[in-house]
Amino acid sequence: MNPLIRAPSPALGSAKIGAFRTPALTDATPITEERLPFSVRIVSNEEDLSKAVVIRHAAYARHMPIFAEKLREAESLDAAPGVVVLLAESRLDGSALGTLRIQTNAHMQLTVEQSIELPRWMRDRPLAEVTRLGITGGSIGRLVKMVLIKAAFQYCEHEDIEWAVVVARPPLDRQYAQLMFEDLYPAQGLVPVRHVDNIPHRVMAFEIETGHQRWAEAEHPLLNFFSYTRHPDIALQFSQPMHTGELFPHPSMARVSQPLGRIPV
Repeated sequence: MNPLIRAPSPALGSAKIGAFRTPALTDATPITEERLPFSVRIVSNEEDLSKAVVIRHAAYARHMPIFAEKLREAESLDAAPGVVVLLAESRLDGSALGTLRIQTNAHMQLTVEQSIELPRWMRDRPLAEVTRLGITGGSIGRLVKMVLIKAAFQYCEHEDIEWAVVVARPPLDRQYAQLMFEDLYPAQGLVPVRHVDNIPHRVMAFEIETGHQRWAEAEHPLLNFFSYTRHPDIALQFSQPMHTGELFPHPSMARVSQPLGRIPV
């Protein structure tokens, strides 16, 4: 069977409220529902993947035209075990508006590990790397980007991922910093990244479990959007019965070193 073709299963979007787990008993903030002019789902066939590749290439071509030539075709990682590609499509005409790829470390090292050694306390933990984010131009682009990131957080929660990792080049790195991603090695600066033509990037991470708490404490301007808004148009479906996090041992009581410092919004 083509690895991209996944058996149907219940949609995450139909039951999930926000991108972060919120305290069920103590948090009385009302939940609102918002419909979007587009949907977000997991690529499930070659046609879906082709649409994702087209928008991916076009997005990279606007800022990195030389590297974008390598993205005209699907990459082998797109169909690898433990990898999903998300696709945002217009509800009006079905056109592709955005895409990103999520790779867990359940079956292989993250691609960023070709370029940098992860901190010791992160090793052997369930991780996910978010790459190949691409969105259409125009005014709807920022909304598409935020919804794709929310969908990625939802995927990480469903899979019991502890940390989401990204690489980002200036000035795009500031967007992740505003979302409270943190530098893995703050003193190291930019790192040449092999899977982006050795272009220097910041390597950043986001702790999923504490996401809601940290955003609430910081009074983050996007907290309502991520935690207290239900988006039925985020409809992620899963075929695997086991969550990725269940493949990893329970963490030891004491970490080798402290986790990342907390950055105010």
